[in-house]
Amino acid sequence: MSQRIQALRGMNDILPEETGWWRRFHDHVQAVMDLYGYREIILPVMEATELFKRSVGEATDIVEKEMFTFLDREKTSMSLRPEGTAVCVRAGIEHGILHNQQQRLWYRGPMFRHERPQAGRYRQFHQIGVEAFGMAGPELDVEVIAMSARILRSLGLLDPAADSGLRLELNSLGTPDTRAEYRAALVAFLQKHEAQLDDDSRRRLSTNPLRVLDSKNPQTQELLAGAPVMADYLDAESRAHFDQVQAALKETGIPFILNPKLVRGLDYYTRTVFEWTTTRLGAQGTVCAGGRYDGLVGQLGGADTPATGFAMGVERIVQLCRAVAIPAGIEENQPPHAYLCWMGEAAYLPAMRLAEELRSTSRIRLLCNAGGGGFKAQLKRADKSGADFALILGEEELNASQCQVKPLRGDGPQQAIALDKIKDYLLEKLGS
Repeated sequence: MSQRIQALRGMNDILPEETGWWRRFHDHVQAVMDLYGYREIILPVMEATELFKRSVGEATDIVEKEMFTFLDREKTSMSLRPEGTAVCVRAGIEHGILHNQQQRLWYRGPMFRHERPQAGRYRQFHQIGVEAFGMAGPELDVEVIAMSARILRSLGLLDPAADSGLRLELNSLGTPDTRAEYRAALVAFLQKHEAQLDDDSRRRLSTNPLRVLDSKNPQTQELLAGAPVMADYLDAESRAHFDQVQAALKETGIPFILNPKLVRGLDYYTRTVFEWTTTRLGAQGTVCAGGRYDGLVGQLGGADTPATGFAMGVERIVQLCRAVAIPAGIEENQPPHAYLCWMGEAAYLPAMRLAEELRSTSRIRLLCNAGGGGFKAQLKRADKSGADFALILGEEELNASQCQVKPLRGDGPQQAIALDKIKDYLLEKLGS
């Protein structure tokens, strides 16, 4: 026997027993996107490595150590996408749909990061992403935050009874100039206390010092209590923008807390940034994150275009739904309404025709027996399938232009129904 091949580390199979939650999530997302007027864009999973170096930032953990990068036959450096915003911006510039236009877009699919797999964190993971372009005001920041809240609410995760531990955290990073000014002040503070920093924070001090604020080390967090605060470095326009975002969130009934240490891990963010976090998933508590990135389109070769968006992790949302006992609601493999048993060569073609006629109603879910088997074996399969009815078609039934209908989930009698009436019979039963 050949040696079995297993999935690569961090690449997970989603089995049929689990996909009900995925379908439920995507159905709710689709409904919310339609409600807000966002259009779906389908993007490649592989891009030129340079795209992520220029957008995400060469000094970020993603580019430094987390991307799946390789050379193709032409020696071009390519990477599996670690996030979707840069890809969406690249597509918008390339196809000319961003310049002097307003666009509200969304996408879904896998992302890839070569990091240590753990609960809620995988090397192939899935996101839905929202990107809106051409609108600079705080109203758009509020719109995408409200959209994220509506998705979570529609799933039942913001219901107090669910006890999901979700909360919205908010901060402003100001403009690139004010961010650079704050960065210098933070570096000066950290350098004075470098000996007290953990190894990871010490490394980030020279590459991406704002990420030190994300440190999970308790000693580092205690030290950061005395660090400079971004809010003290905001320019007047950014402060007014952030004040309007907060006022509108209060007006729309979306509670939030201010987190001055929230900086996001990517270089392109400006002004409003936000995260939905939960206490129910351990260390991997962020389920949705985003913010404004007004400089990214220009940075990637397009005209300066204001933009904002967010990404929501499917695995973490599903994990949270299961943690707080929210049912899938939709079963990926709903049991069939009927199972068609057929016996004998003469019944083969009529059975195939009947099966497709019943399915053509778009209401009758039907399994047709395959792989042979006697009458008892087929009835056993029918019962195991969870079907409500077994349809029995053999030579005797064909000669009488009938089909036997045997209830499998009740005490009703078995009946012989004319073949041209079986569809109406089943639809009537479904309706009742």
